[in-house]
Amino acid sequence: MAEERYSPDHLRDFGARVLEALGVPSADAALVADSLVQADLWGHGSHGMLRLPWYAARLRIGAMTAAAAPAVLADTGPLVLLDGRDGVGQVLTERARVLAVERARRHGIGAVGVRNSNHFGTAMYWTRRAAHDGCVAVLTTNASPAMAPWGGREKVLGTNPWSIAAPGPEGRVVAVDIANTAVARGKIYLAKNKGEPIPDTWALSPHGAPTTDPAEGVLGVVLPMAGHKGYAITFLMDVLSGALTGSGVGTEVHGPYEPQARSRAGHLFLAIDPSALGDPADYEARVQRLIDEVKDVPLAQGFDEVFYPGEVEDRAEAANVAAGGVTLAADSLADLRRLGAETGVAFDSGNPR
Repeated sequence: MAEERYSPDHLRDFGARVLEALGVPSADAALVADSLVQADLWGHGSHGMLRLPWYAARLRIGAMTAAAAPAVLADTGPLVLLDGRDGVGQVLTERARVLAVERARRHGIGAVGVRNSNHFGTAMYWTRRAAHDGCVAVLTTNASPAMAPWGGREKVLGTNPWSIAAPGPEGRVVAVDIANTAVARGKIYLAKNKGEPIPDTWALSPHGAPTTDPAEGVLGVVLPMAGHKGYAITFLMDVLSGALTGSGVGTEVHGPYEPQARSRAGHLFLAIDPSALGDPADYEARVQRLIDEVKDVPLAQGFDEVFYPGEVEDRAEAANVAAGGVTLAADSLADLRRLGAETGVAFDSGNPR
């Protein structure tokens, strides 16, 4: 039996209406819903509609402010610092993106720090937007504790993901989005919702043993990518995102899974205008040369093709659109239907494909 697919438009409409019912302004609600659906389209269900009920719980309790009203704390021209005042992470990150791109066009480079924010979804959503605006973009954030420091067994540091995206030739974008753990914590939650085991290289149980049970992985420690290197990178991402912006660091940061706690997450958004460094056409030609070189290498055993960063997501989106929409885990569907009933927004008012 074929899996049911839900159209992106249906999911965006449902998500936006739920958020509006919880007091989020309509334009902001549409932005958040689009960011979640886009993650599902890219094949990153761990950061998709799965997260909407978590955001809803934080909005209801008041740990996250529905109507974001950021304040400018510092402005040097190319550098801006915002206090997000516990607003919705996606809304604050979009504000940072717009400001960073604007300052990059004026000064060649723009950097915007965000203090007192919340989880913003998929980092690539924002850096890709800046790349489509013509800028090379870097986005960092910190997150609630998931990883133990190298050599320790108690979680102190978050996955602290980061993304880099850059304009490519012919309107394309090259992009990467990385958590510094062996896997993003949301992928463990997704496996739990699907009732699937996880590889024993992803996480340790609360007792410190490798586990294939996602429920134990959620409660335990997520392992770093590349051993000590992943630990060191996540530490520095906390410095850039938290210490530098005046936000929380380490165990002071709380995630979307914790409905009652202020997040205190921080972000840093950096945008660079390639035209400030030379002819944009020359820049695009160099990116094209790099793409051609990596795609033209002889293939290793077991591989059919080499992809440039971001190409997998573009293809996944095209395939999902062609198939009529995205699939959702059974537990995620149940959570969305329950959330719809609680907010008076029927999830199944649109037909699954």
